[in-house]
Amino acid sequence: MSAGFLQVDGLVVRYGPVLAVDHVSFGVEKGEHVTLLGPSGCGKTTTLRAIAGLETPSDGRIRIDGEVVCDVGGGRNLPPEKRGLSMVFQSYAIWPHMTVFDNVGFGFRVRGILREKARPAIERALAMVSLADLADRPATRLSGGQQQRVALARAIAFESKVVLFDEPLSNLDAQLRIAMRAELGELRRRLGFTAIYVTHDQEEAFALSDRIILMRAGRIEQQGTPAELHRAPRNRFVAGFLGMTNILAAEIAPPRNGTDQAEARLAGDLVLRARDPWREDGSAGARAIGFRPVDVRVEASAVAGGTAGVVTRSLFLGDVAQYFIRSGAIEICAHDRPRADLVEGRTVWWQVTPERCLVLRE
Repeated sequence: MSAGFLQVDGLVVRYGPVLAVDHVSFGVEKGEHVTLLGPSGCGKTTTLRAIAGLETPSDGRIRIDGEVVCDVGGGRNLPPEKRGLSMVFQSYAIWPHMTVFDNVGFGFRVRGILREKARPAIERALAMVSLADLADRPATRLSGGQQQRVALARAIAFESKVVLFDEPLSNLDAQLRIAMRAELGELRRRLGFTAIYVTHDQEEAFALSDRIILMRAGRIEQQGTPAELHRAPRNRFVAGFLGMTNILAAEIAPPRNGTDQAEARLAGDLVLRARDPWREDGSAGARAIGFRPVDVRVEASAVAGGTAGVVTRSLFLGDVAQYFIRSGAIEICAHDRPRADLVEGRTVWWQVTPERCLVLRE
């Protein structure tokens, strides 16, 4: 990948003996929204804070818009206020004793910029997030969604080169979170700012991102567009984190006849055919296959190419039901509409197409 508008090379962050970020490298293009995704403790927030200048790296280099803001080997580490960045925190950091206008203008105030000189930029930012009519309202009278917009207005008021988001929606209830996710995505598309976003929520990452960087234990496991990661997770961790709950140990025979379909032999001599999109990259350790519950077709009567199994339990989830089906030594999960014919103890036949079944590495 060519150098991006923001470039991170070989970033290392240690907390004593703990290696929190382990030689992470990636680039972000101008106007791109990149999400750092992963479970708690994977290093995503530490990476974001190192970019912001809030953590001191042990090694590595960070460049923003052509300027080196951190180079551990060269002894350079600019403070946060000189990096041209803005940050939206998980807590929003809204001052309760200030008005909306003064909250958005707080960054100007700490930099010694007079209120009247900053007014045009503050008013423009408030208009961008549809809060101009609330400029004089006390922050204590704002809803959670309005507070999130105030935090975003404060971040974009400086026309920062990059806006950093540290799980900004995690404190909202489920319905407001969905609404604000859509609003945030629309604002970014309209304003075109460059963004790095941290979340542990897969759905949030998929909805907002141009590209996702999935991390584990301080390292990058895989990166790509949401569609690329969904279609072709590289290994068991990525597949499991992205919701591929049917992950089964298997002996993998390589593809034949120029296809990308491998033969997977499961426990009990059950054989499935699976797509192997990573067969050319030299990755070893293909010891499993995976497929999503939504990709399993279930029939109540015998079907050609289907595998017989018994429904062991079912969970009603409203518009969708989960069916757990045991075939010998393995059990799989299928999603379907709620069906009266798929009762516990019923023998059924299930199948998944090779296109939807993937070979996974360790």
